[in-house]
Amino acid sequence: MKKTVILAAALALAIGVDTFAQNKSAIIEKVLVRVNGEIFTQTQLEQQQIEAVREKNPKIQDARALQDDATLRGMLAEVTPAILVGVVEELLLVQRGRELGAKFTDDVFKRYYDNIKAQNKLDDEGMKQAMAQGGMTIESLRQRIEREYLRQATVQQEILRNMNITEAESRAYYKANPDKFMTPATVTLREIFVAVPATTTVTGQPGFNVGAENAAREKIEGARTRALKGEDIVKIISEVSDSGSKANGGLIGPVKLDDISPSLRELIEKLKAGEFTEPVRTTTGFQMFKVETRSAPEVQPFDKVRGEIGQQIQDSRLDGETDKLLERLRGQALIEWKDDAYKQIYEKALAAKKAAGQP
Repeated sequence: MKKTVILAAALALAIGVDTFAQNKSAIIEKVLVRVNGEIFTQTQLEQQQIEAVREKNPKIQDARALQDDATLRGMLAEVTPAILVGVVEELLLVQRGRELGAKFTDDVFKRYYDNIKAQNKLDDEGMKQAMAQGGMTIESLRQRIEREYLRQATVQQEILRNMNITEAESRAYYKANPDKFMTPATVTLREIFVAVPATTTVTGQPGFNVGAENAAREKIEGARTRALKGEDIVKIISEVSDSGSKANGGLIGPVKLDDISPSLRELIEKLKAGEFTEPVRTTTGFQMFKVETRSAPEVQPFDKVRGEIGQQIQDSRLDGETDKLLERLRGQALIEWKDDAYKQIYEKALAAKKAAGQP
């Protein structure tokens, strides 16, 4: 489970979200549902609605506008069914985590808290400011993290611990999904770069001297001619190139083809090892490349990716197994809806989810 990513995403949703309860003067909370005695309130729903709508449309800044605009009311109606189903499921998983003996300690909280800071690139002061801007307290953040921790503990103990993957299953998955275990295509290049000295025009704008540009072009074309005749490319680079790569014989890579800029990839993708590009004009001079080596994608050996195979099989099973666990927990739970309208929305959404085979 990608804990830090999940929690960083939760914080990202919370940061910048006005706590709707702060804009209300309600004294008595309206309870929408009790799950084994644990309540979910109207205010909590409104907070989650705002977060969900803002996730879909980050331009929304004023929570109060959600009550006034027909489009936003429509967005609320769109996100509410999934929120209600998700809330009940989270409560069931969190409660089961407590039953299984999972303990959320101060040390656990600190570890998660530090991971959130790292994911969001925040120091202590930045974290405090972000929480304050989002209307969060350290206690509300702790509650979020505790719920996620208990949910994950339930999944780990009830599902992942008992999930066995056989050798035969791993090999069958590997054989059926070779594209998931491919090494990337790579290329190693040698670069020659000839700079064109910049000048300043009478208006103070940067420019280039035509004579200097022609001289640079002739220089790199001459280098290419020498290389095509078989002269040592490293020697040519040491004499001609103005690039920092000159100290390494112009060597670049190996690099993944997918990581190369589209313009450079277009120049080299049709070339074989040992072939040269034409010189091209850049903003600062002329550049050309030799394709030193290239490797095609290939399937990695089974033993090298055995762990990755197991993780992918586990991930592919997790949704279905979580679905089974939630079905069992729902059957054992006392779920009391205090609002018939929300109950109908929940039941309709849950039925649709089951029909679609979703967790």
